[in-house]
Amino acid sequence: MTAAPATQTGKQLGQSEFIALMAMVAATVAFSIDAMLPALPDIGADLSPNDLNNAQLIVTSFVLGMGIGTLFTGPLSDAFGRKPVMIGGSIVYILACALAWAAPTLEIMLAARVVQGLGAAGPRVVAMALIRDLHSGPQMARILSFVMVVFSLVPALAPTVGHYIIISFGWRAIFITFILFSLGTSIWLLIRQPETLTPENRRPLSITSLASATAEMFRHPTARLSILIQTLTLGMLFTVISSTQQVFDQTFDQGAHFHLWFGGIAILAASSGVLNAKIVIRLGMRAIIKAMYTAQIILTLIMLGVSVTAAPYWLAFGAYLLWTVGNFFQAGMTIGNLNALGMEDMGHIAGIAASILAAVATIGAVFIAAPVALMFDGTPVPMGIGVLIAACLALWLTTLIKRPGEV
Repeated sequence: MTAAPATQTGKQLGQSEFIALMAMVAATVAFSIDAMLPALPDIGADLSPNDLNNAQLIVTSFVLGMGIGTLFTGPLSDAFGRKPVMIGGSIVYILACALAWAAPTLEIMLAARVVQGLGAAGPRVVAMALIRDLHSGPQMARILSFVMVVFSLVPALAPTVGHYIIISFGWRAIFITFILFSLGTSIWLLIRQPETLTPENRRPLSITSLASATAEMFRHPTARLSILIQTLTLGMLFTVISSTQQVFDQTFDQGAHFHLWFGGIAILAASSGVLNAKIVIRLGMRAIIKAMYTAQIILTLIMLGVSVTAAPYWLAFGAYLLWTVGNFFQAGMTIGNLNALGMEDMGHIAGIAASILAAVATIGAVFIAAPVALMFDGTPVPMGIGVLIAACLALWLTTLIKRPGEV
């Protein structure tokens, strides 16, 4: 592990436990989204029988709440320390899970999911600031890559967990599982992880500080571009996540096996973190990001070409599977690098910077993903077109990122 900065207090965890803890804390988000996917048809049938497409809002409402929450959790962690904000967010998350468990209508469910997202923002964003307290640059990207490996196992398992919970206890029991998961990670964090921000290095909580840090990030060319590119990247990811259950079910008649297919996709995509960790220092973050968006564009064009022709089932389904794996793989190869690029010169305002980056990118991604997901027409074409446009814009913006000394 790299040498500890002045902000570090107490004896730090070994690198393996630190990575595992940060991954599990951050995985609250993935678990809260992916375990819900097998439940969407049942929730739609129970709470929105007249318009089943509305069930997709259960995904984007959580993401919206998370995006709003991330704007505040970073500044709160700069003022009060990392651990109190992470634990406080977990408490809000647990209470919202209880409300969602009891929700009698879709409107109350969506409100509870927004609050769930608000709570999940604490662990999600502050974990990044905590990592930034200890690491920077390519080393931070390397740590985030390992975190993404562990993090990726949760999407692999979550749909299967959700599937069997639904079969055994009904869809409402999924929220009890969320509560137990959050309790476990919170206790682990509380007992084992020392605080990384000492009182003398904390920044007063104020609107002025938030406005100043926001202005600084948007004046910084690399940070600004990283935010915009990550918005497009998350928009692609949430578009796929929102609609993929319906595509497997309605387009390819694989609804009964969706949890297995999705788990396999997540396992394959998890290798992206291992690969990125091995090559990022040698090749550089920008080169990897450019290559991933180029590959995304090519795969999307192939998938769209197959989808709009009278291709045999095996070819259409195979092209969609390959495209979906590519989306998740691309996210694993780009998001950590984009975070590291955006945060590289922001160590002095790590908490606020993490919040601004995550909040703007996440909220922006909802405005990309939600309309595209609601356009679902029984085929993957609408989401493919949305992803293609976002990938082309992301590639172009990446070419504008310049490093010191470049013109």
